[in-house]
Amino acid sequence: MKRIIAIFSVVLVFLLTGCKTNQLSRIGIISAMDNEIELLLQDAKIDHVDKIGTVDYHVGTLHGKPVVISRSGIGKVYASSGATTMLNKYNISKLIFTGIAGGVSDETEVLDVVVATKLVEHDYGILTNDKFEWVSGDPGFSDEPGTYYESDKDLVNLAYNSSIEVIGENHSFKGVIATGDQFIASETYVQELKDNYNAYACEMEGVSIAKVCMNYNVPYVVIRALSDKADGNAHDSYENFGDIAASNSSKIVLKMLESL
Repeated sequence: MKRIIAIFSVVLVFLLTGCKTNQLSRIGIISAMDNEIELLLQDAKIDHVDKIGTVDYHVGTLHGKPVVISRSGIGKVYASSGATTMLNKYNISKLIFTGIAGGVSDETEVLDVVVATKLVEHDYGILTNDKFEWVSGDPGFSDEPGTYYESDKDLVNLAYNSSIEVIGENHSFKGVIATGDQFIASETYVQELKDNYNAYACEMEGVSIAKVCMNYNVPYVVIRALSDKADGNAHDSYENFGDIAASNSSKIVLKMLESL
């Protein structure tokens, strides 16, 4: 009887962990949109595709490295859902988020690249009749003015050096990236992002990746190529440069894989 119970316990643990302990360790790569991973999928050797909900998880190798590649969808909810599913389903050793963003810093121009040293959720807080007050993104409210989520330093340096190799030092930056569920096309709000958070870029998914990876103790990095300057011309700039920026971000990921 004891032997049967022991065998049953092992099988139960095996099932509850989703067999992850026996899976090959893989690098997770997530984007929000199809054009942000198109180049990666073209270069990858995909063994199979797991469809979980409406999201396709492409399992295979890229530059000889075992990977899982997926498009989560746009916004914090889709990004957190996609990252959580990937980390639950696969044995992910590190996670790379690749894609495009709006430029915020005066130092950057369209098609430059920003690697997030920290991420901040700029639209989380208290909205009163008088103003919006930014507060901590952690559960509950705290006395701190807000929370920054730090990326893995080794991955940040690797991504930054890879960016220099791909597009040059003058077009590669490291800094804060601000996340919120809005496509920013406002000079006024861009100034607020600079003043309040010292942001270099703004986008809609990065903090979600950071929070999920921190919960799972998985190192992560967010890489953003700038498709626009988040100003009044943002929509036109995105239409003209979105695909080019997305391709540049993917090329940096490919360069990173040579050293991972």
